[in-house]
Amino acid sequence: MKKKLQSQFSNRQYMLSKDFEVFYYHDTSSIKLSTHTHDYYEFYLFLEGDASFEIEDNTYTIAFGDIMLIPPEISHRAIVHSYHDPYRRFVFWISRAYCNRLLSMSPDYIYLMQHVITNREYIFHLDRISFNNIQSKMLSLIEEMQTKRFGQESFVNLKVSDLILQINRLVYEQNNPYQASEDVSLYQNLCNYIEEHLDEELSLEKLADQFFVSKYYIAHLFKKNLGLSLHQFITKKRLTLCKEAILASMNITKTYESYGFRDYSSFYRAFKKEYGISPKELLDTKPI
Repeated sequence: MKKKLQSQFSNRQYMLSKDFEVFYYHDTSSIKLSTHTHDYYEFYLFLEGDASFEIEDNTYTIAFGDIMLIPPEISHRAIVHSYHDPYRRFVFWISRAYCNRLLSMSPDYIYLMQHVITNREYIFHLDRISFNNIQSKMLSLIEEMQTKRFGQESFVNLKVSDLILQINRLVYEQNNPYQASEDVSLYQNLCNYIEEHLDEELSLEKLADQFFVSKYYIAHLFKKNLGLSLHQFITKKRLTLCKEAILASMNITKTYESYGFRDYSSFYRAFKKEYGISPKELLDTKPI
């Protein structure tokens, strides 16, 4: 990948920006941080490595899919036990003032901040599909922050608010298990189910059995709402996650197998048709 999205590790524990800072760390040699606090919120998304996380007086074993939110003035540190595997994670700092601006738009943006402060629950585990969706948004944000395109500042702010809102939604839905009701449309239920099962076989027949409706009606819903067939919708979703996973250095074979493609040839054809390049060529192509 020609465009470097990784951040050079620094021991700095204060913000240079007044609003937010984002880092994608990939360390293979020793780094050490003593217990510390911040005057801002820190999101920590763990990707890979042999590490644990200490928050106040508790130490947590962490795994892929874990998100931590550390509020201001809470002592914490990461502990790396070995570098047999790279120590990879996203770190996202956001100021109190920026959180207050989000709050002025909607309390939905700070649900998680309030939950963490009130309940002193700092770590949340997401399923692989949901976490990879967040990873995709993180990489997209970092990439946009490195561009000098027209509207860059506004676009970055949109991506930040989208990222924060999505994390809030996922944790809220964990804490308030989704229940189908009359005011939630079948189309929304289908989209939710697809998002959570992209790594499985998804056919009209399976969805029809799952939701007790006609497969022809499901096909009609997707054409009506998106102008796409169900198959096209699922393929685009899978390809988007595959692209971001490959850019994040995930093995190509592991990637297509993880997102529901049965073999490389079908994945290759779909990827080439969607993006105009092969998966391997993507690694050598600078993003526009």
